[in-house]
Amino acid sequence: MMNMTEEEFFRIQRFLKSRYGIDMANKREIVCGRLENYVRTKGFRNYTEYMNAVEKDFGGALEKDLVNILSTNHTFFMREFEHFDFLRKEVLPWLRQKEAARKDLCIWCGAASTGQEPYMTAMLLMDFFGLEHTLWDTKVLATDISTDALKQAVAGVYTKEQVEALPETWKRRFLKNGPKTGTYEISREVKDQVLFRQFNLMDPFPFKRKMHIIFLRNVMIYFDHETRRQLLKKVYDVMEPGGYLFIGRTETLDRNVIPLQMIQPSVFRKAL
Repeated sequence: MMNMTEEEFFRIQRFLKSRYGIDMANKREIVCGRLENYVRTKGFRNYTEYMNAVEKDFGGALEKDLVNILSTNHTFFMREFEHFDFLRKEVLPWLRQKEAARKDLCIWCGAASTGQEPYMTAMLLMDFFGLEHTLWDTKVLATDISTDALKQAVAGVYTKEQVEALPETWKRRFLKNGPKTGTYEISREVKDQVLFRQFNLMDPFPFKRKMHIIFLRNVMIYFDHETRRQLLKKVYDVMEPGGYLFIGRTETLDRNVIPLQMIQPSVFRKAL
């Protein structure tokens, strides 16, 4: 077993916090458990030697691996489905009327993980607009910090158990048989509606246009108060007037930081 000293743990913790906002302060066992085999396999004698290499690796491959190993990418289809139900019943009818002239919606999934959330969003949009969908630009921007998660998302291949919760009509319309027995793949028409990109939420937002809908679900739980505050200010600035922000049901939002109206728990709106 490779022991991790307090100093080594704090060094890894500070690196993740300063670069990505991820707060691992109380997760030493997780850090050790996930990193040990990788560090040993790479031939490093200890974590100090490993972090020296990470910080000197200008190509960024070691840093990318570190983020992939320590970031959490737990998600599933139909997660917190009440958000999608609210989208269908309240948000999309309003947006269809508001943007009737431009027929252009800006939607961002800021913690896309392995793709279930943005693909569900695309399916809902196609289902909602029906025959009108080809007249609208409803492409979903889906970003995540983990390149490993994004590779899975782009492939769009899931097990039978993973797609089980999807409505039967969506399964028939939006899925096809996957490359291996017992797997299913997202159809090309849905894949074409989602643009996956690697993005660090701590970086300046590069968006040229304001967002009508932002999903930032179950990611802020990994940030401390100050990091959340800075992130939410950036989020507020890129929201369209009247735009909606969805966060995880277990998360909270300090409305002293950004003046959003709470529509229901975990659903917030920017004033028109």
